[in-house]
Amino acid sequence: MSRSASLQRRTSESSIELSVNLDGSGRADISTSVPFFDHLLNAFAKHSLIDLGVRATGDTHIDVHHTVEDTAIVLGQAIKQALGDKAGIGRYGDATVPLDDALARAVVDVSGRPYLVHTGEPAGFEFHLIGGHFTGSMVRHVFEAIALNAGITVHVTVLDGRDPHHIAEAEFKAFARAFRKAVEKDSRVEGIPSTKGAL
Repeated sequence: MSRSASLQRRTSESSIELSVNLDGSGRADISTSVPFFDHLLNAFAKHSLIDLGVRATGDTHIDVHHTVEDTAIVLGQAIKQALGDKAGIGRYGDATVPLDDALARAVVDVSGRPYLVHTGEPAGFEFHLIGGHFTGSMVRHVFEAIALNAGITVHVTVLDGRDPHHIAEAEFKAFARAFRKAVEKDSRVEGIPSTKGAL
């Protein structure tokens, strides 16, 4: 059974077309009209080994916020749909990833219970414009939208870092690696990996 999904979302603020294949090879075809977000999503696809296609446009002349948030919402929804009943997955994943000065850790539980714990970014990170357009505060916002809409628990912790670009990218790569482990099929898992019998 294919673990893939294709979704669309259109509002007065944005238009999103997104496809995801959890059993891919890391191929990415991404255009959100927000260059640094494209960079982060490409890194997510590459290191999670999912295939990800995104076409997004929006009112970026006002702010990138709506386009980025709506893309993350649809990504979370597509992940949830592609996961299906979650039978046979590892469920848990964790990763610690460096990028020069930055070090980030992520832990993922495909729990069916949406929750985000996001800590450790240095003071002022949320106000920094990365690439001149992507506000640091959007990093947490993306993780929050994915977690809430995918129904997963996500912990992301910045352990070290000085450069905002490196910090954000390390966070996404750590999340990607943890996500990859959590959604991968495990041949030893029979049925749903929960004592409750449902996730």
